[in-house]
Amino acid sequence: MTLTSNCSSLTEVSEFFLNCFVRSPNWQRWLSVPLSLLFFLAMGANAILLTTIRLEASLHEPMYYLLSLLSLLDIVLCLTVIPKVLLIFWFDLRSVSFAACFLQMYVMNCFLAMESCTFLVMAYDRYVAICHPLRYPSIITDQFIVKAAIFIVGRNALLTILVPILSARLHYCHSNIIDNCICANLSVSKLSSDDITVNRLLQFAGGWTLLGSDLILIFLSYSFILRAVLRLKAKGAAAKALSTCGSHFILILFFSTILLVFVLTHVAKKMVSPDVPILLNVLHHVIPAALNPIVYGVRTQEIKQGILKLLRKSP
Repeated sequence: MTLTSNCSSLTEVSEFFLNCFVRSPNWQRWLSVPLSLLFFLAMGANAILLTTIRLEASLHEPMYYLLSLLSLLDIVLCLTVIPKVLLIFWFDLRSVSFAACFLQMYVMNCFLAMESCTFLVMAYDRYVAICHPLRYPSIITDQFIVKAAIFIVGRNALLTILVPILSARLHYCHSNIIDNCICANLSVSKLSSDDITVNRLLQFAGGWTLLGSDLILIFLSYSFILRAVLRLKAKGAAAKALSTCGSHFILILFFSTILLVFVLTHVAKKMVSPDVPILLNVLHHVIPAALNPIVYGVRTQEIKQGILKLLRKSP
């Protein structure tokens, strides 16, 4: 494929090449094994969790349906990013087609926002359970979960589609080497000869509007939960109430901490290697996915018992 320096000739790229860790090529060697292990752990742990919730009748409750949705989102995000990164690390297969690149961009943006929105719904579930326990069965119903799932999918599928569409409509004539392990919007669009100001603004506004508003509402819910818990006077009631949402809060910390560090390294990119945000972006698609089912499996007695029953039934 011939790349020209003049876009007027309309010789545009038909594929891109992902150039992982340009300044730290040795990272690929020592990251390949732990990243592979994390990927298989994420796939296996989420598959076990989904199977347990599916087969164990006692887990057919709204809270566990939300957890199933979170596991499905984790699996999709992992499969969208990690296999391609591992193919680059192990076999140096760096090429990605034009369409596949922008499809990956859309799935990453969409499902990351869906995951954030799912955490918001789970926070609301815990808020109702602790602050309005008597009304919980009438508010958090199967019908509520269906409506919440439709909202999660609809909101994020529609509000994240503009970024990949605008990026795909740009002209790519000068270079097809992406200095990233994944098809991130800004890494791809900066290869274009067109003005990408709108893309940058849309990425920034969309990210802070969706993820930012979700995180604000999540921590607002937990402030109400904490206030309600501190008012409990019965012995051991506060500890029991907090234990019911401890797992969820730990998962939010995993999700938001990696995201916050990723944003901070971008802001302070002159102080850190440009490869650090790339590494954090890759890890953000696998570490929460690997830890989420483990945290719930260890801390939630019902899930732990369900997994043990499942293992006893297996031949």
